[in-house]
Amino acid sequence: MSSLISAVIVPASIPSPSQGVWHLGPLPIRAYALCILAGIFAGYWLGRKRWVARGGSPTVLADIMFWAIPFGLVGARIYHVVTDAELYFGAGPGTPIDALKIWHGGLGIWGAVGFGALGAWIACRRAKVPFLAVADAMAPGIALAQILGRFGNYFNQELFGKPTDLPWGLEIDPGHRPEGYVDFATFHPTFLYEAIWNLGVIALVILAGRRFTLGHGRAFFLYVAGYTAGRAWIENMRIDTVNHFLGLRLNVWTSIILFVLAVVAFVLSARLRPGIEVISTGPAAGKPADDAATPEADEPKAADDTDTEQTAETDVPAEPGAEDKPKVEATNGSEADAARD
Repeated sequence: MSSLISAVIVPASIPSPSQGVWHLGPLPIRAYALCILAGIFAGYWLGRKRWVARGGSPTVLADIMFWAIPFGLVGARIYHVVTDAELYFGAGPGTPIDALKIWHGGLGIWGAVGFGALGAWIACRRAKVPFLAVADAMAPGIALAQILGRFGNYFNQELFGKPTDLPWGLEIDPGHRPEGYVDFATFHPTFLYEAIWNLGVIALVILAGRRFTLGHGRAFFLYVAGYTAGRAWIENMRIDTVNHFLGLRLNVWTSIILFVLAVVAFVLSARLRPGIEVISTGPAAGKPADDAATPEADEPKAADDTDTEQTAETDVPAEPGAEDKPKVEATNGSEADAARD
């Protein structure tokens, strides 16, 4: 009886979804796409709250996101196709046209962040808004978007880890098990590990921002360092086919390099630009650029002594008949001698 109760209370494994696609007439509704969309909206919601809390205009941020999101989606797919080109242009199961089928999965976070940042930078340049202020506001939102997006991998039964018999092992259907692992039923749910890790990254960025002044990109650099620290060890657990370099998976090397760059950028930013950008005035707040002028520049210029004296001289009334008096010029001795010469 006790063993039966234990079996009911403690699950033997995490079941995978029975399906990842639903059809609304001829239109397929894919769970992967829904997870990506949910991540985009949730990430924007969190970033918008942080941006508005600093005095920024939500309309300005929305305009920037209209650039960043399409760039990010295209960049995510490009990164995946480039780093796994053999799946579509080599002896792999796919064809070149499959490289365009984003709904089948295959989005690289590095491409999403990199190209998304490029799109945001272009929009910021056009709007004259500080790019790093936008990056800082959106940093935890990006991590939140990744959390929901990873559940798309769960519905697709992809990108899981090595076999495991732990209670939270993920059940994978035989048709989704890679070659050499057909006889294993449960695997490490790396999507769940990364989601939990990213919750910690969100908490880290938000709490650190309350304790310290994280301006000029430091919140974003902290996110990158925090995420890559977790991605490196989670990536090593996965068994999907990827390219290796010097014995490590390509994404592990990418994580290591980006972690080092993020830490260096964080330190340099803290030393060279310790403050935080003001976005409550000027274009970032949806106001004309002239509104961003310093208070000193807006104050009227005080009249100097010369102006005062000139004004006083102008206001003194002329002595009656003064214009009729002969003008007498006073000269010193040198001027008189010169006149004589």
